[in-house]
Amino acid sequence: MSARKPYIRPMTGWWRRDPFFVEYMVHEGTAFFVLAYALELLAGVLCLASGESAWNAYRAVSGSAVMLLINFAILLMMFYHGYTWFKIMPRTLPPIIISGQRLNAPIITIAGIVVAVLASSLLLAVIYFLARGV
Repeated sequence: MSARKPYIRPMTGWWRRDPFFVEYMVHEGTAFFVLAYALELLAGVLCLASGESAWNAYRAVSGSAVMLLINFAILLMMFYHGYTWFKIMPRTLPPIIISGQRLNAPIITIAGIVVAVLASSLLLAVIYFLARGV
């Protein structure tokens, strides 16, 4: 009786074999930029709590050209992360049926992006008017 060797599927580069998995891994990679921005905001809150001199030092570092470039890169990655999140949303939702027809995936994606942009605009408007004292 001969013992067969078990089949072991190679795992090296599994995500590079399918464009869907490549996009998924890039999406997951952009989460590090979201983490970086969260840590930057946490540093700002801690400096604000530490006093005026720490806050002024944080503002000076935040306003430097290097930090502005880093924040611009973070912003781009966060936009991509958000877009890909809305892009996979139709796959994670249960089917949405309107008038007996299943809602198309692009409509769900676009609706999610539009709602996010409107909510962000409303939030920015509220902050703007509160800052002006209206």
